[in-house]
Amino acid sequence: MKAPLTLILLFSIILSIQAQTEDLSNKKWTLEECVNYAIENNIQVKQSENDIALAEVDKRQAIGNFIPSLNFSSVGAWNSGLTQDPATGVLINQTSQTTTGGIQSGVPIYRGFRNQNQLKRAELRIMSSQYQLDRIKDDVTLQVINAYLQVLFNKEAVNVAIPQVEITKEQLERTQRLVNAGTLPQGDLLDVQATLANDEQNLIITENNVNLALINLAQLLQLEDYENFDIANEEIETLPLLNLADYSVDQIYDTALENRNEIKVARANIEIAEADIKLAKGALQPTLSGFYQWNSRYSDRDIITGSEIDPNNPTVVIGQVETTGDNVISPNFTPIIGPANPFFDQIDQNKGSAFGLSLNIPILNGFTASNDVRRAKINFDQSKYQLEQEELTLERTIHQVYADAIGALKLYDATKRSLDAREISFDYAQERFDVGVLNSFDFSQIKNQLVRANSDFLTAKYDFIFRVKLLEFYYGVPVENLK
Repeated sequence: MKAPLTLILLFSIILSIQAQTEDLSNKKWTLEECVNYAIENNIQVKQSENDIALAEVDKRQAIGNFIPSLNFSSVGAWNSGLTQDPATGVLINQTSQTTTGGIQSGVPIYRGFRNQNQLKRAELRIMSSQYQLDRIKDDVTLQVINAYLQVLFNKEAVNVAIPQVEITKEQLERTQRLVNAGTLPQGDLLDVQATLANDEQNLIITENNVNLALINLAQLLQLEDYENFDIANEEIETLPLLNLADYSVDQIYDTALENRNEIKVARANIEIAEADIKLAKGALQPTLSGFYQWNSRYSDRDIITGSEIDPNNPTVVIGQVETTGDNVISPNFTPIIGPANPFFDQIDQNKGSAFGLSLNIPILNGFTASNDVRRAKINFDQSKYQLEQEELTLERTIHQVYADAIGALKLYDATKRSLDAREISFDYAQERFDVGVLNSFDFSQIKNQLVRANSDFLTAKYDFIFRVKLLEFYYGVPVENLK
């Protein structure tokens, strides 16, 4: 029974995955969904998230510097030849097995505040990495919005091109009837046919531009199914709800200085550089630490358990009396050899410990510490210069973006007036063409002018929307909000 149950479960999983894949390929992506999906799957975002994870590890290490160390060590060895028995200190010429072990512990007492400064630096590094992550997310968001607007622009261009083809087809049918009736010459029909071919070519180009824009957006989202990818037909207002006259460049710049992540990163890097100076200076100060050690040892070598008089040689001459010359005799004892004590008995008998303080005063270390201080100060100056550069770049960018938005608004107004005029002119021309007052060539020229006006208006419209969204982005308005 287990095998069919396993097959059913596996089949259900496959169907679930297939259904999710179909839902992903057939869905219409909104702007918010595109932005969220891109941020979730972007490689740079994932790399930046790993930077935060590494910074968290550095903080954990900095916290660990405050905790006493505790280590156990043990060595087992087989000694052959003339070696010293670590248990007895006797030199012996034989093979023996010894085991030594111990526990060591140390606690930092004073290290020139390096532990505190290292922890502060680690916390600043986490904050800087988070700002950098937010900055990358902002960049990805802007890229997605720009690509999304490009798709909408091209789709709207298709919606403009399709009616033009229909109008030309109607013009062709009417011209064909008039040519057949002998009212218009054959040349007018050829002109309309050429116009229709040009309109159809323009429609094909605009439809292809939609596909290319969708592929570009899908690549930003890290999607592979380009053919089934499409976006929702979101309605975008002709003009974003932003009155440029209500915002000055200085006002936008002041707000951006407080909110922009590149400025936050630069400021955090200055604080990190300050912490690095304190860390480097700490190496110039003495360090004081406490320690405790416990150790013991074991040997399998036979030991002396006692002594007895040698029955073969019970006495031994140890000297002579100076006055008489008589020998001085002493009993001749020989050692009694027994097996080594049990392992744990030896560990208890041979144990020892030590504790104390360790003071290290740096005097001369090849200028390493002093050079580290100099290097940290130079990096601090570099960080300050980087902040100044970021502020100048931000100010220049905001002035440029603001000027582009103003220019885009003026261009939008101009193209809107031009389009309105071209639509009126086209309506008038169509009335004249329908009654035979205007020939097909002149009518085609007026229609082409309307097509160009439509194209210019769409370009100006979406360019203005993006410029304003970019300006709102620097002002702190949520950039994914199109309306």
